Amino acid sequence: MLLDSIKNFLTSTGIADLLATEGWWKTLIMIAISFVLVYLAIVKKFEPLLLLPIAIGMLLTNLPGAGMFHLEFFIQEEVNYAQVLHDGGLLDLLYLGVKLGIYPCLIFMGIGAMTDFSPLISNPKSLLIGAGAQFGVFVAFGAALLSGMFTPQEAAAIGIIGGADGPTAILVTKTLAPALLGAIAIAAYSYMALIPLIQPPFMKLIVNKKERMIKMTALRQVSKTEKILFPIVVTVVVALVIKDAVPLVGCLMFGNLLNVCGVTDRLSKTAQNELMNIVTIFLGITVGATASADNFLRPQTLLIIGCGLAAFVVSTCGGLITAKIMNWITGGKINPLIGSAGVSAVPMAARVSQKEGQKADPSNFLLMHAMGPNVAGVIGSAVAAGVFLSWFAA
Repeated sequence: MLLDSIKNFLTSTGIADLLATEGWWKTLIMIAISFVLVYLAIVKKFEPLLLLPIAIGMLLTNLPGAGMFHLEFFIQEEVNYAQVLHDGGLLDLLYLGVKLGIYPCLIFMGIGAMTDFSPLISNPKSLLIGAGAQFGVFVAFGAALLSGMFTPQEAAAIGIIGGADGPTAILVTKTLAPALLGAIAIAAYSYMALIPLIQPPFMKLIVNKKERMIKMTALRQVSKTEKILFPIVVTVVVALVIKDAVPLVGCLMFGNLLNVCGVTDRLSKTAQNELMNIVTIFLGITVGATASADNFLRPQTLLIIGCGLAAFVVSTCGGLITAKIMNWITGGKINPLIGSAGVSAVPMAARVSQKEGQKADPSNFLLMHAMGPNVAGVIGSAVAAGVFLSWFAA
């Protein structure tokens, strides 16, 4: 009797489940990768607010026998939500917020509440730089498609990494290529965290020393009326042109309206803090849960990471080249360094522009000028996502 109890205990452990699993060594690799991400988040402070939940989600989904997440529930053509509610684990239930597109839109609401659109309103030409910085999205889409390893839907999800916008990448991927969500999300957030390392070499390569020293004139003061009208007008225009971008852009602009209207301070602070923090936890841990051993350790993952890096680099160069052209057209009034901020990593990309500008001239202050393209990049990536969804979503 005692021996039977001991045997039953030993066969019910996670170690027994691990050894009974075909390709158990892959599970160990994924657990090791999750430890590396924990190290990068805590010690190196690479996007810790999202990278740490992603790492823990990856760890939980790969623990043998835990049964907290079942990707197979969500990659069917028609998701059986009754099955998810009846048989799903904790992370399956939380993942519904990703599958239904709730978390990315709420994240955008928080971003909108935290972001000052005044630099973009003051200098509408920044929209062109933000548009130029989306070039990498379509280059990566073409590269992934030409590789022959991905469907058009999967290639579109990979391409959106070039926008350097995690929530947008997640929204597009959960709709078009849910099986790739783990690899794409990790690539997107990793490159966002590495912006201070990736962008400067290309900034110095494309923008010469004389151009980096250009001082831009102070931006004009933006009235409260302009601040209130801007999010409303942008939402309406986007809805009329690219309706599939409305969930992201609409939530972004609603969050900003809460901040600038002056009568909803409590709601604005909630969107910026409590709501943003809660959704970030749920989003990160469930996205990490999609990175199971069988789904993540494939040749396609390396190609996704490579295409994502290429997309990010091309987007950075596209923004810089667009800013150089605008500098030439305006007779030397625009510092091309602000072009690198056209990717939508707010406000990190703008800070990199500021830092590189001060390296060339310590008295140069580009931060507010760079915030214009930075905000335009957020809108641009959402519009690019809308374009892909309108093309490929069923």
